[in-house]
Amino acid sequence: QVQLVESGGGLVQAGGSLRLSCAASGSIFSISGMGWYRQAPGQQRVLVATITRGGNTYYADSVKGRFTISRDNAKNTVYLQMDSLKPDDTAVYYCNKYPNLDSWGQGTQVTVSS
Repeated sequence: QVQLVESGGGLVQAGGSLRLSCAASGSIFSISGMGWYRQAPGQQRVLVATITRGGNTYYADSVKGRFTISRDNAKNTVYLQMDSLKPDDTAVYYCNKYPNLDSWGQGTQVTVSS
């Protein structure tokens, strides 16, 4: 089982940037795909971006061209660089394995003001 700790969220104005980090315990990180997910108030958790162990990436249409997912296998960490943020990006952001989910971490709150 992988333990996941997200960090880097905060309050930012529209158009601003944030960089989220997800530290994972366990050696399985280097052989697992990883993903970032988000859950806005009153909505279901949705997939935002994924990265394979080889570095291939996928982005939801809503964030394509604005968000960048990356990983550092040596540090067991996956990142989400978020640029040109919009109020609609406001949510709690989580990381997890992809496609086979593990237990969820606490998430990190991102709030974008207009």
